[in-house]
Amino acid sequence: MDNHLVDVGLLFGGESLEHEVSIVSARSVAQNLDPALFCIKPIGVARNGVWAVLGDPFERLSNGELPEKSSCPFLPLEAGAEQFPPPDVVFNIIHGAGGEDGQIQGYLELLKIPYTGAGRLALALTMDKWMAKRVWESEGLPVTPYRAISEEGWNQDQDGFIEQCKALGMPLFVKPSNSGSSVGIEKVRDFADLQKTIENAFLYDRRILVESGLDAREIEVAVLGGDDPIVSMPGEVLVTGEFYDFADKYVNGKSQTLIPAELDDELAKKIMGMARRAFVSIDGYGLARVDFFVQRETGDVFINEMNTIPGFTSISMFPKLIENVGIPYREQLTRLIELAIARDRQMVDKQIDFHSGSEWFSS
Repeated sequence: MDNHLVDVGLLFGGESLEHEVSIVSARSVAQNLDPALFCIKPIGVARNGVWAVLGDPFERLSNGELPEKSSCPFLPLEAGAEQFPPPDVVFNIIHGAGGEDGQIQGYLELLKIPYTGAGRLALALTMDKWMAKRVWESEGLPVTPYRAISEEGWNQDQDGFIEQCKALGMPLFVKPSNSGSSVGIEKVRDFADLQKTIENAFLYDRRILVESGLDAREIEVAVLGGDDPIVSMPGEVLVTGEFYDFADKYVNGKSQTLIPAELDDELAKKIMGMARRAFVSIDGYGLARVDFFVQRETGDVFINEMNTIPGFTSISMFPKLIENVGIPYREQLTRLIELAIARDRQMVDKQIDFHSGSEWFSS
C-alpha cells in the first residue's frame, strides 16, 4: 500500500437480524486496525437503513437511534452528512441480509469504492443456503441431506412436502434459506410439530430448508485470500445446548471452541481440501468460514454452510483459526484491506467500453 494513511470506512450495523452482532464485530475491528496504516471512519447503518456518520456512530447505533435520511433519494447518508467524503476503501462488517448478500457491494461498485470480502456472486450464493447447496452438489461436494421449498410451494402442497421430509428421519432442523447467526432455526423432534415450525420459519424468509439433524461434530475451517487462499486447520465447536444457537454464540458464551480440532491427519486434510473447493467453486474472495458436520457414527463429512462475513468478535472462530496459522488478528485485517485494493486495481484494467464504430443507435 501507499505511504499515506488509508481512509477506511468501517461499515457496520445494518437492517438484518444480526445488527447487534455486527456492532460488536466492528468495535473489535476498530480497536485492532493498525493506526500506522489506517484512518478509521465509522459508518453505522441504523436499523432504518440510514447511514450514520456524524458524532460517534457506535454509540448512536448502540442506543438504537434512527437518524433522519438525507433529502437526496439516491443517498443512504443521514441528513446533514451529504458532503461526507468517501473513504479509500470500505471494511464491510455487516452480517446477514443487506451486507452479506451482495446488496451493499453492488452499491459500492457503482460508487467505485473498493470493499473487503467476496464479490456479489459469492455473497448472494452463500447467503442463500438452498442455492449454495445446489452449487456444491454440482461440484460433487457432500452437503447435509435436505429438502427445500418456497412459501408458494408450501401453500400449494403442505402434506406432500412433509412426506418428503419424513425420508430424512428425525430429528430435523428447519431453517430460513437466507439468515445467519442461527436466527430463525428450530429443531424438530416430532413430525407432529413440523408444520408449525415450517410456518414459523416463513416469518423470516419466503424460502426454507428442512435438514437432517445429524448426530455430528461441528467442525469449522477459515479461508483467507484470493485465487490461492490460506486454509486453516479445522477447529471444533463444543456445543452445550441442542445446537449452536444465537444465545450460545453471543449471549451466554457457554459453548467452547477447540483449535485445532482433534481429528486424524487424513480427515483434517480431507476437510481442508473440501473447504478450499467450496470456497473456489462460488468464486470466494477475501475471507470465509466453512462449516462442516462430521457424523459421529460413520465419520462421514458434510458441508453445512459458508459464512462469507464471519463474526469478528472476541469469541469468533474465524480470527482464532487464522491466528492458529500464524497470522495475528491485526495482520488479518490489514490483509483483507490489501486484498480489497488489489481486486479493485485488477478490475480497473479490464475493458468495459464498447463502441461499434457506427451511429446505428443515434436515431
